[in-house]
Amino acid sequence: MDAMLVRERYKVVRVTDCREDYAFAEAVDILDRETRGCLLNLYEGPLLRRYLPCFDRLSSCPDFLSMFLDGESLVGVFRDCGGTPIDQVFFLGDSHGWRDRLYYAGELLRQVLNLSDLPPEVACALLLSENVRVDQTDRSIALRFHTIPLEGMNHRETAFLAADQVRKILRPRLSSPLAELRFLDELDRGDLAGPVQLFALWRARAEEIREAYKALEHKNFVRRWCSLLLGRAKRWFTRRKTR
Repeated sequence: MDAMLVRERYKVVRVTDCREDYAFAEAVDILDRETRGCLLNLYEGPLLRRYLPCFDRLSSCPDFLSMFLDGESLVGVFRDCGGTPIDQVFFLGDSHGWRDRLYYAGELLRQVLNLSDLPPEVACALLLSENVRVDQTDRSIALRFHTIPLEGMNHRETAFLAADQVRKILRPRLSSPLAELRFLDELDRGDLAGPVQLFALWRARAEEIREAYKALEHKNFVRRWCSLLLGRAKRWFTRRKTR
């Protein structure tokens, strides 16, 4: 794992995670004419046996480049997606408008839908905050394959982690309409079976949320804030009844 070259092809630029039986490194493929960056996940010991069948299920994943044994290590090679961690883009007090928020929420959930065919331990790792990457220039969201070892994961956990990231984008704000707050309440209930169900819920609610924002824009200041206050009162009574 300490070698600068892995399989005489991948030049390790930086090792950013090293723990028992696992390491994660940023590397460059020296046989690639464009010398593009890639990500190496290396597993040894019991993790090798656990992740070998996981990687066998990644053949249809466009970011999965190769898998091989190097000495006593299983190495998974993935494309590096770039971008900025989501916590550095969406945070308390950020200035994103509602149109951008809905756009990026949709982009994230489309990425989450692609996780439905991946092993849950891999899918859940991709939804950790450092792996959810936002590219504001390309207006895109990508999931970085830093697949740290996780145990006991399932598709419900995937949906839970994805919902946690969506909440960062659609963070409740004074300007949030009732439709958006109700969607966030549905996420909080945690009863989604997996990525497919989460995406279906978004598809069912997105247009209603968009129309609610548009309706607020057409109201003057006083009527807008009256509508927002009324919406919060309705939400409070609804949540009180369901407790």
